[in-house]
Amino acid sequence: MKATKITYWVTTAIVAIMMTYSSYAYLTQDAILQAFHHLGYPNYFRVELAIAKLIGAILLIAPVAARIKEWVYAGFVFVFVSAFIAHTASGDPVNYRIMPLIFLAILIVSYVTYHKRNMVSKTA
Repeated sequence: MKATKITYWVTTAIVAIMMTYSSYAYLTQDAILQAFHHLGYPNYFRVELAIAKLIGAILLIAPVAARIKEWVYAGFVFVFVSAFIAHTASGDPVNYRIMPLIFLAILIVSYVTYHKRNMVSKTA
């Protein structure tokens, strides 16, 4: 139980911190603006995605209803898969393609341990 709890919080914190930083970068860094143009996305999408990532990061670590948590996990899956597809379709280097998959794997570990942790606390 203790290992599950630690794994959950470490992986969840990694995703939440990365999404918070990503949100900040989307709103403040010129390189990100150029990257969105390179991928063919409109500028307003960058802002929408930054806001959604920040809200998702907060909800991922906040004590909210399970249904909300499920939607946050689903949203982040869409973000990571979409990022992989966008970088692959635009011919970006391999490291740009791999990073969303790495964070997707971390998110999956967080999701699995979230459910394991909840199953144990329901039976206790």
